[in-house]
Amino acid sequence: MEKSKADLEFSVTPEGESNQDLLTDDSAARPAWGSKAQYILAQVGFSVGLGNVWRFPYLCHQNGGGAFLLLYLLLLFIIGIPLFFLELAAGQIIRQGSIGVWKYISPRLAGIGFASCVVCSFVALYYNVIIAWSLFYLANSFQFPLPWSNCEEVINQTVTETECTDSSPNVYFWYRKALQVTGSIEESGGLNPALAGCLFAAWSLVGLAMIKGIKSSGKVLYFSSLFPYIVLLCFLVRALLLEGAVDGIRIMFTPKLSIWGDMQVWRQAATQVFFALGLGFGTIIAYSSYNPRHNNCHVDGLLVALVNFFTSVLATVVVFAVLGFRANTITQKCVQRNIDIISQLVLNGSLPGGLPENFSNFSAFQYSTWYQGFQNDTEKQLQKWEVTDCRVEDEMNERVEGTGLAFITFTEAMTLFPTAPFWSVLFFFMLLNLGMSTMLGNMQGIITPLLDNFQSLRRRRTLFTVLCCVVGFLLGLVFVQRSGNYFVSMFDDYSATLPLLIVVAFEAFAVAWIYGADRFLSDIESMLGWRPWKIYSYMWRFVSLASMLCLLLASLVDMVLKHPTYRAWNREKAEEQKLQYPPWALGLLISLIAVAALPIPAMFLRQLFTEWFARRRDSRPGVAMTPVSTEEAEDEGDEKGNPADPERHNNGYLLVQAEDKQD
Repeated sequence: MEKSKADLEFSVTPEGESNQDLLTDDSAARPAWGSKAQYILAQVGFSVGLGNVWRFPYLCHQNGGGAFLLLYLLLLFIIGIPLFFLELAAGQIIRQGSIGVWKYISPRLAGIGFASCVVCSFVALYYNVIIAWSLFYLANSFQFPLPWSNCEEVINQTVTETECTDSSPNVYFWYRKALQVTGSIEESGGLNPALAGCLFAAWSLVGLAMIKGIKSSGKVLYFSSLFPYIVLLCFLVRALLLEGAVDGIRIMFTPKLSIWGDMQVWRQAATQVFFALGLGFGTIIAYSSYNPRHNNCHVDGLLVALVNFFTSVLATVVVFAVLGFRANTITQKCVQRNIDIISQLVLNGSLPGGLPENFSNFSAFQYSTWYQGFQNDTEKQLQKWEVTDCRVEDEMNERVEGTGLAFITFTEAMTLFPTAPFWSVLFFFMLLNLGMSTMLGNMQGIITPLLDNFQSLRRRRTLFTVLCCVVGFLLGLVFVQRSGNYFVSMFDDYSATLPLLIVVAFEAFAVAWIYGADRFLSDIESMLGWRPWKIYSYMWRFVSLASMLCLLLASLVDMVLKHPTYRAWNREKAEEQKLQYPPWALGLLISLIAVAALPIPAMFLRQLFTEWFARRRDSRPGVAMTPVSTEEAEDEGDEKGNPADPERHNNGYLLVQAEDKQD
């Protein structure tokens, strides 16, 4: 089989900037995708993750419904698509991972790629823990009834656990059975054996999928990327047949245009755009680097971004259709309970006045209207007897954020489904596949740039991949101790947000102002045969870069003004409570941010020192640059070997080792 060499030779100016165009030799060989469909599924699988199922629906519901969708779509075109296209084009032109790409543009900016690797490592550590949680729930779904559908009995099987009855069966199962959680982050509690086993299984799956690079992971993505769509459509059809689903969708899309005046909503929408597309992780660059030279990456960017958006909308509709059914069921039980209490109070004379005609058959809407018609005194009197208003909207607001949506609220809703175990298996298998497709992207964001940059690792690709998974499992044990859930929250909130904003801001700055936006567009034109729209130049130079800086500043201000907190489980009160991080935990989260961003200034200073040392060495007496004729240069080149030789170093760059394009 034919093999070709990767020629990445270029010269570097004394200022440390590339002095030639980005296009490398078209004959450069590299592992290749089996097909265009495989590549698109990989990009979609990475960008469409667990956040589309739980974070986007929560933000949409809390921030104006349909109005938030319009705002998100606007920011997707202003920030998301231009920066997504930038990463796609850079990876495809230079055909390197994130480290090689930014080193190629300017050696002083090599730290951008290393920062991406660090952030990917942090995210991979806790993200695979969420996959482990999904495996735990998946294994427990093969029971009837589901173990979180009822409170278990203790003491001779006659008395129920009060902590369970004071909260709910699904909440109790999550905190006390699955996590076996402690009361705060300061109480370790030791390892949770069941979750440790699930974490080992999760890393084993990742290792098997990654063992042969994109040749193996690409095939896995055919299933892991498509299966969630099948499950979402099944859930949508089933949910629409349930009572109350339409109410949930109506509440979801009811627009509240007033939110457009709230800067906090703009920040949340921009952050969601940023993370939904996976900008700054290096995975987009890594995946794109395996494309053929003339692949239309512009169409790819538009397609993946729009598929991501419509997937978020589909997941939101499914989530709120199911939550609408759940809320309707709970509201009807609330109405029936209160009607029985009120009827009894009227009969024994404790509540003066009569009841409306056909009161015992009131719907939830009729009951709520009747209840709200009371004066304050009567309402307070009813509340003494624990008689409250029953509204679908109030139930929809209960625990709809993050892991609480998937592992508490949604699990409760599924217990109300006919054949609940079947739907539970489908749901958690879907979460497993969503998590796996994103996790494989994270691992590519770590492994690809390191293999490209360090030749010794390329020679031991399989061993290095296995080693990464082993180290990931060992470090991940921190997250499966009984206080591990609190560390997952810390990493999710702080380990990636600010560092990724810094990374992407530097990416835009490097292309737009150091290399040159118009020059970059010319390289894309040489690659594709047509010039992308001029508007991209303005977006990269001004709009997208300014948006990143504003978002970074807003995030910093929000972090400083609000003391970081986390949600802990209080066993005595059987409820969640907000606690402030202790000083050592604050130091840890600040260290996470600093360590992730540190490679950028560190590599910049290292390159400056290297250039300074080289200038001093060249300026010493007796050291002179002797002109070499063309013939002498050719003879010398023949002696030293071809610059396309993968074993040869060029200006500190390690060339890509040739591999078979097909099995």
